[in-house]
This record gives sequence, C-alpha cells and structure tokens, in this order.
Amino acid sequence: MIPQEFLDQYGMIIAIVLFAVTYVLMLIFSKIRPYIALGSAVLFIATGMLPLGEIWGAIDLNVILMIAGTMGLVALFIESKMPALLADLIMERVPNVMWAAVALSLFAGVISAFVDNVATVLMIAPVALEICKKLKTNPVPFIIAVAVSSNLQGAATLVGDTTAIMLGSALDMSFLDFFWYNGRPGMFFVVELGALISALILMFLFRKEKGKIPKAKNRTKVTDYVPSILLLVLLALLIGASFIPNKPDVTNGAICCVLMVIGLVYSWIKNKTFKAVLGPLKEIDYQTILLLLGLFLMIGGISSQGVIDWLGDLLKQVGEGNLFLMYTVIVWGSVIISAFIDNIPYVMTMIPIIAGLATKMEIDPTVLYFGLLSGATLGGNCTPVGASANITGIGILRKEGYTVKNGDFFKIGIPFTLAAIIPAYIVIWLFFEVI
Repeated sequence: MIPQEFLDQYGMIIAIVLFAVTYVLMLIFSKIRPYIALGSAVLFIATGMLPLGEIWGAIDLNVILMIAGTMGLVALFIESKMPALLADLIMERVPNVMWAAVALSLFAGVISAFVDNVATVLMIAPVALEICKKLKTNPVPFIIAVAVSSNLQGAATLVGDTTAIMLGSALDMSFLDFFWYNGRPGMFFVVELGALISALILMFLFRKEKGKIPKAKNRTKVTDYVPSILLLVLLALLIGASFIPNKPDVTNGAICCVLMVIGLVYSWIKNKTFKAVLGPLKEIDYQTILLLLGLFLMIGGISSQGVIDWLGDLLKQVGEGNLFLMYTVIVWGSVIISAFIDNIPYVMTMIPIIAGLATKMEIDPTVLYFGLLSGATLGGNCTPVGASANITGIGILRKEGYTVKNGDFFKIGIPFTLAAIIPAYIVIWLFFEVI
C-alpha cells in the first residue's frame, strides 16, 4: 500500500504509467490480455490507487451479466441450426454470386444487431464457405465481408455488441432508445444508413462475380425451435423493461441470465445429459468477461486518481471549447485508434472522459457518445486485427488453408468503413445538434 501523502502528489502519474504499460502489454501479448488486465487491476487495488470501498462501484455488473447470458443463449441458438435454415432461405432467392455476397453480409448484419459479432461470424462463415466450395471460388472476400458487416451492425441495438451494451449502461438507455432517443432517430437508423451505403460498396467490389448459385436439394432442418423462441422472448423482455421506471441497474443483465438458465434447464431435460448444459456454458467467452472485469477496475483506479478529469480537460483544450471540433476529434480519433486497439477497452476508457468533459462544459454529451460508438465500432473494420470478428473470420479461413493478406482485407475493410462512417458522422451531428 502506497502512503496516501505519496499518492496525493504522484498518484496520477503512477496511474497513467501503469495504465499505459498495461495497454502496451495487452497489445504485445494479445492471447493473455484478460490476465494482464486483471494483474493491473490487482496492482491498482494493492497500491491503494483504487480504494477498497470503490471496488464494487467500479464494476458494471449489468454489462457482464448481459454478455454472459446472451452468449449462452446464442450457443443454444446455433445448436438448433436455425441460423443455417435462415441462410438457406436467403440463398434460394439470390440470382448470382455477387448478390450472394451482399445477401450474406446483410444477413450477418441483421443477426449481429441482436447477437454477439463473433457468434454471428461463426454462424454465417460456414454457409459462405460451403457456397464458395460449390462455386470453386475464393472464400476470403466473402468471409471478410461477413465480418465487417457484423461489426457495423453491432452498434444498431442495445444488445448488438459489448460497446453498445457499455454505452447503453452509461447513459441508462433502454432497448428502444437505440431506435428513438430524446425525440430524434437513434443509433439504429444511423447504422442502417451506413449499412445501405456499404452494401452498394460491396456490390461494386463483387461486381465481377456473376456465377450462378446452385440450389440446395434439401433445406437445413431446425432441430429445436425453443432457443429461437427464447431469443425472441429476450428481445421482448428487454423492450418491456425499458418502460419500467427506476428499475434496478442489473435488470437487463438479470433478464439475459434468467433466460439462459431456462434454456439450459430445457436442454438438460430434453437431452437427459449434463453435456447439454456444459456445452453452451463452455461457449461463453469468459476471456472477454475477465478482460472487462479487469478493465472496469483499472478505469476505476485511474478515475480515483483524477486521470479521467485531467483527460477531459485536455480534450476540452484540444477542442478549444468548440463542440463540433471535439466531436470531430472523437469520431475520427476513434476510427484510427480502434483500427489497431480493441474497441472494448478504448470505449470503456472514453465513456467517463466524455462524461467528465460534458459536466465541465455543461453540455449534453449525447452527440459525443454516439460519435464515440460509431467511430470505435467502425474503426475496427480498417484492419485484420481491429475487431474480434475480423480475427475470428481470418482464423476460420486459416483452418481451411487460406492465407489472408493485409491487402485482401484493406481492399474491402477500408472502403466499407469510409462508406459507413462518413454518413454516420454527418447524420449524428445533424440529428443531435442541428435539427
């Protein structure tokens, strides 16, 4: 434990150094990021930079519960083969390979608006690979298109992505707030505008792929409709809970976890084996949950040492008190940073900074928050390592024997990102500051 007098004088500097070193180590040793974050969190607590009384308050339990519960349900959903059937139905209605690529990407985007991005890629990639095998065409651009579309649509709803969940929790947003917020169109419509323009970009990129799609002899048969029903119930309950005033902070997380437990109990009763329960539980990304736990504590530590307030003042100076300039810096800075750094820790760091900045300037932070979410979400599409969905897609291709070069990814990722972020940048400002 560092003496309080020393912390009062040097605590901010120590916190910044420890936080920066942690980020560098997470970039270098990406496979053990959760343990690095947790180790750093322990140091913040052990040194007294995060007081014991502030530990619980630093953890956003609602976010962790929502992620865990949703991932468990998604695992059951995938096992039911419903996503494969939906893909079959879409493929029956496309005339050629170009439209197959666009349709698969849009389909991945629709699922990703309600399901984790990585899970979405895992659902759709096998379908894309099978189509490419039948057509004897290169699956690399198909999988890349699916991954970047998944990343884009993750910001469309409250449950679409970890960053959306974090922002929704910070702003106490309901499920419907992502559709209509403070009397204006919400992030859903901003994202869908970007998706529409991005689809045109994909049509141009795949314009030479005119081969016919072979029709499947038999559609995929769904083995169980209960997981699909549970996901629909999940969405209905999240929407319903949004109308409850003064609800507990963990309401959404509790809904997700309770429905996951119901799904697991049903699976156990149906299959009469504990493997039916352990399988979906193993599919929960515990690495992400541990990473979030460590990051929550780290953010609590630097906040306790005044770093968040200092960064807010710095951003205010950079923007010279001009809201539009600060908005521009946040959007495009987020795009650049998220192209190389995982957007989860970045967004988690920026949320309290923007909150502090808004308090100091006495402004409504909505435009800055939405700019942060759009920039951080889409920036990950610029590079192969910018988002977990990209890494997952490339890993699937590697297992199939395909090498993804940086140029292969840039050719799709960069124009896709620009086509989505430019209209989002304009529309968010118009919706929340001009109109």
